Amino acid sequence: MSAVITASGLTKRYKSALALDNASFQIEPGRIVGLIGPNGAGKTTALKAILGLTDFTGELSVLGYDPRKQRDKLMGEVCFIADVAVLPRWIKVRQAVDFVANVHPRFDRAKCEAFLARTKLQPEQRVRQMSKGMIVQLHLALVMAIDARLLILDEPTLGLDILYRKQFYQNLLEDYFDENKTIIVTTHQVEEVEHILTDLMFIRDGRIVLDADMDAVGERFIEVMVGADRAAAARALKPLDERQVFGKSIFLFDGADRAQLQALGETRRPSVSDLFVATMKGTYA
Repeated sequence: MSAVITASGLTKRYKSALALDNASFQIEPGRIVGLIGPNGAGKTTALKAILGLTDFTGELSVLGYDPRKQRDKLMGEVCFIADVAVLPRWIKVRQAVDFVANVHPRFDRAKCEAFLARTKLQPEQRVRQMSKGMIVQLHLALVMAIDARLLILDEPTLGLDILYRKQFYQNLLEDYFDENKTIIVTTHQVEEVEHILTDLMFIRDGRIVLDADMDAVGERFIEVMVGADRAAAARALKPLDERQVFGKSIFLFDGADRAQLQALGETRRPSVSDLFVATMKGTYA
């Protein structure tokens, strides 16, 4: 099966600022990819390029289409959820469902209504009467009822409480995702998506600085916690990062000899959050 997205030398400049710097990557079908980076790293620009919303140099194929020239065809197979939902505040739930059903040939009304039935949303309820969490539920119901091959989520749970956030990702897995569909998600709440990701991409200063599946991440990276008496020995092995916790030192390594580290102290797989912090410090690229 062909790759969902193939990018080669993707570059975008805004006047004097380089938003994407020769970025190259490939995303396969049936993957959930976390595109993680600090503000201004190039995440949103990369998503805009994928969606055909900005020009760029380099090569980019999305579902076999060139987003610059074939955006209309592409958007028939892509769905997008951003932090700020674009639903008008006057629209009712029923009207929103009717609208999408009339404009999108891949929309499954029965699936949408089944999802809405599990929420507290009412057919005559207007968007202006909803909390942000309820608006996201409506948007999610509309999007998941479209048989799209690619779903792009840009900070989809920003501002939601923890119950809505957990429910959001659970619904994605249960009601949308399968081996023929692909999800790209950007978020600052890395710890909440770590358990659903199949692949991880870190972007910094417009460059992809880490691109690996989660199994490879677990095989490559390891942390060791050591006491003060063994900190110098750990530093001699050239860690990517070092931090202090309750009087002990935690060192992060890439591709280190695990037996050697186990002899120094307690080892564990680093969280995506800790790996992200180390990467953004500039200690790994």
